[in-house]
Amino acid sequence: MKEYANKYKVPIIKDEGLIFIRDLLKIKRPLKILEIGTAIGYSAIQFQNSCDCEVYTIERDETMYNEAVKNIKLANLSDKIHLVFGDALDIVEDFKDMKFDVIFIDAAKAQYLKFFVLYTKYLNDNGLVICDNMLFHGLVLQDNYDELSKSLRGLVKKLDAFREFLLVHSEYDTTIYDIGDGISVSVKK
Repeated sequence: MKEYANKYKVPIIKDEGLIFIRDLLKIKRPLKILEIGTAIGYSAIQFQNSCDCEVYTIERDETMYNEAVKNIKLANLSDKIHLVFGDALDIVEDFKDMKFDVIFIDAAKAQYLKFFVLYTKYLNDNGLVICDNMLFHGLVLQDNYDELSKSLRGLVKKLDAFREFLLVHSEYDTTIYDIGDGISVSVKK
């Protein structure tokens, strides 16, 4: 799967970030994880193998969704990983009767705040929200965004605003780790 991701430029979690999250999952021992942003199913498979939990994962890109279906089937995890096709911003009500121990956000970076607000109502007390790419290649903590393209500048500003939102949120204790491309871990109080 890593070869496929590299060949077709599919962003998957960096090794050091994955190791960190797998260690967290081994400690937390979640029964149910929600992943927003499946891509080819790489992290969902890794998470399920870490803690033998149920994983619900959302993907909006049909090509990625089909590749994820194939990879999850090859891993013999179709009964443990539930792949949902759709835009996470549009299908939030599909999860209204569920509760999750961990929510992992690794999708459209400019939408992280919306994903957080929409889906944390389905998070159990003491649950974790983990977000990847929080430092976005070091650009989020950069002092000056003037040299970035307009679209990249907008994305980085949204990620920075989301980072600030997490750090001051009264219902969560958040730490941002300089691991991989930056990982935030927010614990629901």
